[in-house]
Amino acid sequence: MRAWWAQTRAEVRMTIRRGETLLLTLGIPVLLLVFFSLTHVTTTPAGGRINFIAPGILALCVLSTSLVALSIATGFERSYGVLRRLHVTPLGQRRMIGAKIAGVIVTEFIQVIVLSLVALTLHWKPHGGFSAGLQAAGALLLGSAGCAGIGLLLAGRLRAEVNLAASNGLYLVLLLMSGIVVPLSSMPTVVRHLALVLPSGAMADVLHQVLGRAGSFNATDWWSLGVWALAAPFLATRTFRFD
Repeated sequence: MRAWWAQTRAEVRMTIRRGETLLLTLGIPVLLLVFFSLTHVTTTPAGGRINFIAPGILALCVLSTSLVALSIATGFERSYGVLRRLHVTPLGQRRMIGAKIAGVIVTEFIQVIVLSLVALTLHWKPHGGFSAGLQAAGALLLGSAGCAGIGLLLAGRLRAEVNLAASNGLYLVLLLMSGIVVPLSSMPTVVRHLALVLPSGAMADVLHQVLGRAGSFNATDWWSLGVWALAAPFLATRTFRFD
């Protein structure tokens, strides 16, 4: 436990110190939140633009940090031989992956606080009260575990340069087709159903439902999030290569 906690703290410190990671995890989400809230380049459901955009940007934070930033950083650590050295320490494979996921969750907690404050200044009025907050937190945690598993799966199998391109490409695809900033209702039926199977789409849908419209959640979303949260980290631990 002590080795795991030490590595978790190290992961958070390294994330905060990397300028490119801060741009991806805080700079871009804040910019997108302000841009899409104040412009009308996309249609949004009734109830105010910020009330739709803010929950989606919270989901985007998880996608940026858990999948892209974690995958790219881990991929280059693997190519530089850092992970091979950690592998032979008391930390071990599972605790190392667990520390990376825990470090991501701590980073995302900071992101949620910052993005929520910015959204509130833009007159965001989240619905649902305390129960909606608990559901949103659960969706973010499950989505984070699922996306982190995918990110580590890519980082553990691909060369660093290939992983960099794959992670950024996947980020762009999921941003456009997961209902984060573009409503799923405006997409073709096939794309809409596919989006809800993905962890990013299911997470964004839960957040839009419980925070944006104070509606009841879709059980399918929670099943999707739960399966990804278990399956993706498991596959990452089983297939991860340290060299």
